[in-house]
Amino acid sequence: MLNVKPKESCLFDELSLGEVMLRLDPGEGRIRTARNFRAWEGGGEYNVARGLRKCFKLKTTVVTAFADNDIGYLIEDFILQGGVDTRFIKWIPYDGIGRNVRNGLNFTERGYGVRGAIGVSDRANTAAAALKPGDIDWEEIFGKLGVRWFHTGGIFAALSETAAQVAIEAAQCAKKYGTLVSYDLNYRPSLWKAIGGKAKAQEVNREIAKNVDVMIGNEEDFEACLGLEIEGNDENLSELNMDGYIQMINAASKAYPNFKVIGTTLRTVKTATINDWSAICWAEGNVYQGMKLDGLEILDRVGGGDSFASGLIYGLMHGKDYQTALNYGVCHGALAMTTAGDTTTALLKEVEGLMKGAGARVQR
Repeated sequence: MLNVKPKESCLFDELSLGEVMLRLDPGEGRIRTARNFRAWEGGGEYNVARGLRKCFKLKTTVVTAFADNDIGYLIEDFILQGGVDTRFIKWIPYDGIGRNVRNGLNFTERGYGVRGAIGVSDRANTAAAALKPGDIDWEEIFGKLGVRWFHTGGIFAALSETAAQVAIEAAQCAKKYGTLVSYDLNYRPSLWKAIGGKAKAQEVNREIAKNVDVMIGNEEDFEACLGLEIEGNDENLSELNMDGYIQMINAASKAYPNFKVIGTTLRTVKTATINDWSAICWAEGNVYQGMKLDGLEILDRVGGGDSFASGLIYGLMHGKDYQTALNYGVCHGALAMTTAGDTTTALLKEVEGLMKGAGARVQR
């Protein structure tokens, strides 16, 4: 089991570092023909904090930055509704048109059947990308206030050269004070393309990985971000068999002996709305297979991996055995994908009900 700091010694159970964007969703329609969009917040690292707060009732906070304007206030309002503490948001003066900093937008359509989901991000020169080392007083946060668990990921690290440095700075300080560190590789080719592609992704992520206790990612993430090669699967990592997955996470554990847990989701996409869903994790030299949810019907797949991460973190923080902790992740991720939006609407009793085999019969 992981050595988690006592709850009474820390102000926060978990802190996430990342960008939070305004998500604009055309519902059942297409971005390019929409006349109305539903708005809410979302961001890979933040989604974990929100899941741990809303579903698992932990005290969480987020470190991010917004341009000081009404879009920033709207995103902040969503965060407040999610119960995540906002005291560490850095507000950057807004010049009126966003020459220097702006707030990120994420247009996302859900996909249906043979039509895959599409995400169109508008996030260049955002306030979060402008964060640089020294902007956040990590000594105050980790050394004085106390945080039990720190989470960040490869999406934030890809935003800019300085964002990557902030992620490294934060992870090093967290480790200094005994805070457990998790990281979701979350490789996005579109984010890395203009700043060096896979080579840059590997340079940054290999440095961050030195400070990580719990590493999370899928098959593409480990190859693209850490340069781990799997024999016989060079051309199509999406078709790894189980032996390939085990080979992959064993290679990661040998390359980074500081990893205490490695988690990876298993997803077979049959259509945009029908996936087979599961996960595996490595811990203490053993590999664990999570529950298999074949033919999972999906309303909105965005955020499923983040909800897997928050479920896994919850289980690990509460001293559950690795198999049980993994199943918290599998079931929370599955439930999150049955509702619209990046963030979970599941309750802990629903997650645990699914873990026990509860079906979809009406509840009265």
